Amino acid sequence: MARLADYFVVVGYDLDKRAEGEGQGRILQRFPEKDWEDSPFPQGTELFCQPSGWQLVPQRQPPSFFVAVLTDINSERHYCACFTFWEGLDNPQLQKVGTSEADEADEEPAVVQPAKVFAPKSLVLVSRLDYTEVYRNCLGLIYAVHVDCLSVPLETVVGNLLTCIIPIAGGSQIDESPVCSLDMVPQALACDWLLACLQPGQDEKAERLRTITLGAGDRQVIQTPINDSLPVSGSSVAQLFRQLGIINVLCLFCAALTEHKILFLSSSYQRLTDACRGLLAIMFPLKYSFTYVPILPGKLLEVLSTPTPFIIGVNSFFRSETQELLDVIIADLDGGTVTIPECVHISLLPEPLLQQTQTLLSMVLDPELEIADHAFPPQSTQPSAPKIQDKEIRAVFLWLFARLFQGYRWCLHIIRIHPEPVIRFHKAAFLGQRALSEDDFLMKVLDGMAFAGFVSERGPPYRATDLFDELVANEVERIRQEEAYPHRAMNHIKELAEQLFKNENPYPAVAMHKVQRPSDNQNTVQNQTPFPDLDDVAVQLFIDHAAAKLKTAPPVVKAEHKAMVPSGPPLGDIVDRNGSMIANSARRLEVVRNCITYIFENKMLEAKKLMPAVLRALKGRAARICLTQELNQHVLQNRAVLDDQQFDYIVRMMNCTLQDCSHMDEHGIAAALLPLVTAFCRKMGAGITQFAYSCVQEHMVWTNMQFWEAMFYSDVQNHIRALYLETDNGVQQNNVEQQDGSGGTREISALELASEQSRLWPTLSKEMQAERVQKEESTVFSQAIHYANRMSYLLLPLDTSKNRLLRSSGLGDVESVSNSYVTNSIAGSMAESYDTESGFEDAESSDVANSVVRFINRFVDKVCNESGVTNEHLKALHTMIPDIVQMHIETLDAVHRESKRLPPIQKPKLLRPTLLAGEELVMDGMRVHLIPDGREEATGQMGGPPLLPAEGAIFLTTYRLIFKGTPTDPLVGEQVVTRSFPIASLTKEKRISVTLPMDQFVQEGLQLRSCTFQLMKIAFDEEVASDLAEVFRKHVHKLRYPQHVQSTFAFTVGQSCKIMVEHKTKDKNQSLKTLSKNLVKSAKRTIGRQNVTRKKFSPPTWENRSSMQSQLDEDEISVSEEVDQTTLTLSSTIRSSDRQTMSNVVERACCRDYQRLGLGTLSNSLTRSKNEPFRISTVNRMYTCCRSYPGLLIVPQSIPDNTIQRICRCYRQNRFPVVCWRNSRTKAVLLRSAGLHAKGVVGFFKSPNAPTSVPSQADSTSLEQEKYLQAIISSMPSYSESSGRNTLSGFTSTHMNTSDSSDKLRQPKIGALMKQVMGGKEDIPGTFSRGGKWGSIRGSGRLSAYNPDVGTRLAGKESPQSNGGPSEALFLRQQKAYLYIIGDKAQLKGGKQDSFQQWEVVPIEVCDVRQVKNSFKKLMKACVPSSSTSDPNMSFLRCLEESEWMALLHRVLQVSVLVVELLDTGSSVMVSLEDGWDVTTQVVSLVQLLSDPYYRTFDGFRLLVEKEWLSFGHRFSHRGAQTLASQSSGFTPVFLQFLDCVHQIHLQFPMEFEFSQYYLKFLAYHYVSSRFRTFLLDSDYERIELGVLYEEKGERKSPQVCKSVWDYIDRLHKKTPIFFNYMFSPEDDEVLRPYTFVSNLKVWDFYQGETLSEGPSYDWELRGRQETVAEEAPEKPDSSGPKSQRHVVWPCYDNLSKAVPDAITKLLQDLQSLEAELGQTSEKWKDTWDKIKAAQRTETKLESKPSFSSSLLMSSNLSHQRRSQGVYLQESGVGSSINLALECEASATSTPVAGRPSTSTLYSQFQSTESENRSFEGILYKKGALLKPWKPRWFVLDKTKHQLRYYETRQDKDCKGVIELAEVESVTPGTPTMGAPKNIDEKAFFDLKTTKRMYNFCAQDNLNAQLWMDSVQSCLSDA
Repeated sequence: MARLADYFVVVGYDLDKRAEGEGQGRILQRFPEKDWEDSPFPQGTELFCQPSGWQLVPQRQPPSFFVAVLTDINSERHYCACFTFWEGLDNPQLQKVGTSEADEADEEPAVVQPAKVFAPKSLVLVSRLDYTEVYRNCLGLIYAVHVDCLSVPLETVVGNLLTCIIPIAGGSQIDESPVCSLDMVPQALACDWLLACLQPGQDEKAERLRTITLGAGDRQVIQTPINDSLPVSGSSVAQLFRQLGIINVLCLFCAALTEHKILFLSSSYQRLTDACRGLLAIMFPLKYSFTYVPILPGKLLEVLSTPTPFIIGVNSFFRSETQELLDVIIADLDGGTVTIPECVHISLLPEPLLQQTQTLLSMVLDPELEIADHAFPPQSTQPSAPKIQDKEIRAVFLWLFARLFQGYRWCLHIIRIHPEPVIRFHKAAFLGQRALSEDDFLMKVLDGMAFAGFVSERGPPYRATDLFDELVANEVERIRQEEAYPHRAMNHIKELAEQLFKNENPYPAVAMHKVQRPSDNQNTVQNQTPFPDLDDVAVQLFIDHAAAKLKTAPPVVKAEHKAMVPSGPPLGDIVDRNGSMIANSARRLEVVRNCITYIFENKMLEAKKLMPAVLRALKGRAARICLTQELNQHVLQNRAVLDDQQFDYIVRMMNCTLQDCSHMDEHGIAAALLPLVTAFCRKMGAGITQFAYSCVQEHMVWTNMQFWEAMFYSDVQNHIRALYLETDNGVQQNNVEQQDGSGGTREISALELASEQSRLWPTLSKEMQAERVQKEESTVFSQAIHYANRMSYLLLPLDTSKNRLLRSSGLGDVESVSNSYVTNSIAGSMAESYDTESGFEDAESSDVANSVVRFINRFVDKVCNESGVTNEHLKALHTMIPDIVQMHIETLDAVHRESKRLPPIQKPKLLRPTLLAGEELVMDGMRVHLIPDGREEATGQMGGPPLLPAEGAIFLTTYRLIFKGTPTDPLVGEQVVTRSFPIASLTKEKRISVTLPMDQFVQEGLQLRSCTFQLMKIAFDEEVASDLAEVFRKHVHKLRYPQHVQSTFAFTVGQSCKIMVEHKTKDKNQSLKTLSKNLVKSAKRTIGRQNVTRKKFSPPTWENRSSMQSQLDEDEISVSEEVDQTTLTLSSTIRSSDRQTMSNVVERACCRDYQRLGLGTLSNSLTRSKNEPFRISTVNRMYTCCRSYPGLLIVPQSIPDNTIQRICRCYRQNRFPVVCWRNSRTKAVLLRSAGLHAKGVVGFFKSPNAPTSVPSQADSTSLEQEKYLQAIISSMPSYSESSGRNTLSGFTSTHMNTSDSSDKLRQPKIGALMKQVMGGKEDIPGTFSRGGKWGSIRGSGRLSAYNPDVGTRLAGKESPQSNGGPSEALFLRQQKAYLYIIGDKAQLKGGKQDSFQQWEVVPIEVCDVRQVKNSFKKLMKACVPSSSTSDPNMSFLRCLEESEWMALLHRVLQVSVLVVELLDTGSSVMVSLEDGWDVTTQVVSLVQLLSDPYYRTFDGFRLLVEKEWLSFGHRFSHRGAQTLASQSSGFTPVFLQFLDCVHQIHLQFPMEFEFSQYYLKFLAYHYVSSRFRTFLLDSDYERIELGVLYEEKGERKSPQVCKSVWDYIDRLHKKTPIFFNYMFSPEDDEVLRPYTFVSNLKVWDFYQGETLSEGPSYDWELRGRQETVAEEAPEKPDSSGPKSQRHVVWPCYDNLSKAVPDAITKLLQDLQSLEAELGQTSEKWKDTWDKIKAAQRTETKLESKPSFSSSLLMSSNLSHQRRSQGVYLQESGVGSSINLALECEASATSTPVAGRPSTSTLYSQFQSTESENRSFEGILYKKGALLKPWKPRWFVLDKTKHQLRYYETRQDKDCKGVIELAEVESVTPGTPTMGAPKNIDEKAFFDLKTTKRMYNFCAQDNLNAQLWMDSVQSCLSDA
């Protein structure tokens, strides 16, 4: 029972305390005056009566009513019903003015103050019950009595109101006749129970209904709810949804549950209260436990900035003040909006719950939505009445919570039953079983305060139950079936709604309200007297009387219906039925079981094979659970002793299982493993045992306090359950196993047991009770000790000196958050004493010990306080813990010592890599694991076995970094994995930390990236000390960036490392000394002498190194004898020694090429014809003009050397324009230079009078420069043809009348070029007739790839006819410039073009070196990513695009093609970009390669690279960051970019190159490898200075060490056709014009390929050695039965070219092996090839496209070629004795497989079948070539093709040879020669003479011979 109202208060306006404009209220009267004991009077009522502030108003306002909610200190809610009306009073302002305070009046003279104002007065009821309507009626009645001056005394009414007592929910009924005294006697007890509408006997009804009267002729019925645990909501929920809408309310609902701050705004106070009440109602069964203020007074607005969550309502009047709240969700009830600030993230319900809830809510709120589209909608689908609708909405939320919390009771741990239940919720298990561990919303709800309250309220197993308990226990199955069918769910919702409605309105029929309302008479209102003071004595009498009466009444006993709370179906079933188990898991579980069985049966090999599969299976939950169950079976008496190997496997499995567990351990796997890790162990020595826990500590779960708590509670629960099962054993044995519904028996759960015990508790005697409490307490205590031990096991690392776990995990962090536990638990003194007692010396280990002790202490405090352990026990625990930890540390130390002595468990043997000659180990192999990176091929993800991760060792040699090992997957355990790269190509090295999937935790690793597109991610094995890893890093760095280029491998090869280090220091000083001495002398002489007489001058250390000393050969070509007399080329001052240098210079590539191109000779002036336009100048022979140019340069004949010395200063790096190539047809020349200095540009291209610091000099230079260019132009034949006219003004044509117009016309030309080359955005009118970039692809076939009107476009003119008629050609001649200067756009800004010059500047944008560097980095990351990613933005193609590498290639190729085009049309071109050694070199080399077929051969390409890249000073050392000095500049692969361009051209013109793609890859690899000296150093000058330049020729001392990459390639090329391109059949003098668009470019496979079987294939010697090793092995007798000859080829493992060679290589190899078998001397492959090719050329001479078909024929790479190999040999009769060296797929002795296509099909696809055109055929004997026998052949005479073909047999489709009749000169009868067929008539012989040779034939008889001769003759005469 409860009082309807606790207090009645009258609050009025306080006239005395008026601040400026702000009034205050004060309590005028309050009844009762004394506080009730059970509910003290709440403070601050006067604030809440007028939440917007107390104010006087000029007009009377209508009375208002609302209910505010106040919360007291015990978090009890008090409902304050406030009824406010207005009373008139004289204006206090006016009185004030009268009393002399005139200054105020002065301030506001304008405001006219009314004489009468109205002040608010409030009647307030304070109650703990929430009956809004009843309070509205009661207060309204009091007001009516007062206003209408009824005869009832107000005291009576108030007294009756305060003494009303009603049941909270179905309370009992007191039979007492009602006393309703309506007279004036205040003593009369005017109010008790008025049971007007009740018939006697209906007690049940009487409990629910109370009829009250206040003694003013009124009557009200109060319906109390049936079950007070369900909230009462009226229609507030429905109203809330109507105001805000579904989505908004759901947002607020989730926000409230996840503890956000919520603020309601409305201009109505009652609506604020209702909205808050509605929000709380839908949160049932959770109760809101934070600040809850439905109406917040304006004075208390600062409450809104509290840091805690809240639900608060505020009047919209204060809206502006809520604007600056940053983390508050604001719901505007009047406007229907919810505003969520940016910084607030609301976790919404998990799907599909959210969607289903929305659907159901819309079916309740808007039933018409579903049928809105129906053609025939039903008649009425009105939503229910608000009261019913309200319950339906609440039913939806109840249904939602039943689904969210289903099965929650199975995750409750009961840790104490007596004296009262202590219950904890196992959150992780709940989330795990619901498979929602990732769900944000549920996580937050379970962590929240509301849920904690829910557990403590609903956790106890024995209590009264309500609707939610039934729903969550018994309706789970039904809910699950309905969730997909909204209509079925809706029926369920309607049923729930009915129950909720019935609970709130048990008797909806009864509604008896008779309440007096105030009359609407205006007079009464006008003349209203103020509300009178009530007589407190009279009211108090009523109260006392009622209290006395209650005392005498018998006590009300309401029998509580307690029962055992049903748990519902267990969670496990729920999830399994949802099918979240892994597919085909049964097979996986079987694998896990088998593996464990093998391990315990000691079948280690079997176990090893299964291991990878097991580790993969352990990713699934089922397999992990299975593992724990299986292992459990092998534990006997808590112990299982294993041997080392078993122990290792078990630990690996445990680690793998734990590795995928989150720190929450939601599936309980760590929990299941916890007892096992303390059970499995191995003996290590005398009395020392190592347990599994010491090897599985690396997992975060062990440092998670919540995990330990959950584990502890679940163990305690089991023990307490056992305790009670034991005690009851005698009594109720049969009850233990209750009958399950299904008929089977099941164990009684702990909650059921607890519920039974709680029921019996009151019946037990005091002693029994005390005994049980004591038993439970000691159970908890013993578990706490047990856990202190367990935790020390898992938290103390094996090596206690390493503070690993605590450092990396949260152990230390938790510390800082709350130190309070520790300080409370260990008194300061105790903490000190234990430290001093245990006497730790070693600070570090004590540090570990301390933190573990603190962690365990904190745990023990928490669990013991929660589970009610006595203080003595707690103290005892705290004393024990440090000892436990210390003891454990001591045992661990012993184990650690022993474990170090253990031999490592059969780790794979380290394999030694094969080294090159001269390569030496710097560091011996360190055991590492090679971790897979982002490339998927080797990891087995793209099919095939996982080759990585692999276990092996990393070796550091003077040349390479090599990993060699075996895959950890035993299925490929016998393969060898090798990954290596040259140390010089290392671009980035960074430390990483790696977790290995299989073994124990591996701590540190390195990631090494190389510019040969290789990446090594290695993790050091635990046996590698960390300092060793550091040494390794330092060595790598030292080798990667040596002090000087002489310390690179190419120089140090063959010397031991120690010497290398010593030499380095000496070298440096001595060479510096010598240099400094020499530099004092005149620079020229010094340098000259140093070059020449190197023996005398070079530092002694160089001399000592014979490997570096060059010995000049005698047979070097010396310069012609006239040298001495000539003064033109070599000044007579050159000494003889210098001459020797000159002869070397002449030997250089440049010079050889100049002579080939006819660009000038070194002979004297007499022998040189005067008209030779160019000469070879020796101006730079001492490298004084330009350090980075070669010694000999081609310059115009007319320019003297001294001019050159002046000109060179205008150009950057002194790189002035020199000729490097001449077109043999048009005689146009290609020049290269660097860009001009800014000064030069000013003086040269801008107006000549531009002011400079030294005007005269600048002018003269620019004039000389002009002369220089003019000299070049005049060297061109096309220029001299135009009869010496050297200006364009003379040319007049239809297109051009004056020079002025020519100027205009020329302007767009440059623009067009820019646009074409750069693809510029600006469209220049009249330049592009066709749109598209320059070089848009037209026509078919390669030769017509470019428009015929290129030149016209260059000239900036549209071609008059699109097909390009004669007028166009004419125009082209007249319009083009003689010399185009390709310059850098950035430099040429503002340059003015002079129309009278014959040159023209084409500004283009070049790619900056930095751009290339960055692009390359991105390209490497794209091709060799460091880790795999599923992010679509990181896919290979996306990364490739972002690297812009292809775009850069496109740019370089485009410029090159433009230059080729210009040169081909007869204009000379000067490429003058950047410093002239990067892009310039690329463009110039590509131009020559495209224009001149010579450079597409081996010799030519070598010459091109030597000339343009080496001699002309591309800075290889600098760009390759080869030494310490250039380290900072980073790696910039300019040369690689060039090679890639060549590769792109090669792909488009495969028949034009003598070398193969492999040749290019070989160069790309070795140009960064530092194995050869070729690509070291930055210029010839530096090479001479080091004495490297000329030694390559001379030295042959150590033949195994090649100094030059070219020599190496030559040697290799002689041995094997690896570099040769079989499709090579060039057109004569063809100029190549490749397509350059990005879409035409392909990614070079050099960037992606890798061969794990042998490492990169570019160090050829290593390849051979590995093969020999492999071949030796099979010689052992093999008893294993027949071996398959098949060989699986893995793309990333095998060397494809070796495993699947192309047909021709294969045939050549077979030929060699056959020749070896037959004992013949084998020919060189090249000779064989040339012979075949020559023969084939002659045969296909008359074909329409000879080169094409022949080359295709040559390159047919068909796989069945290999298959039929064996078959072939049999036909030729040598079959059985020969076994091919290469494994053929069909072994040599096998019979031919029927139906397999023979090799002939190979050729038939290129030539049409000849059957239809055979004019005459038959067998003839033909004599073979020299010393070959006669053989019968089937000959066919073909008139159509005009050939005589022959075949081996008649059936043979494959033609053996062709005699072209066109070449036949005569057919004559012949004579038999030696070896001719016997017994055949002499007349049967005849001869056929062709232009090439004589064929001897023999027919069967003379008749046949005659026929043949006639037929051939007739064919010839027909022709």
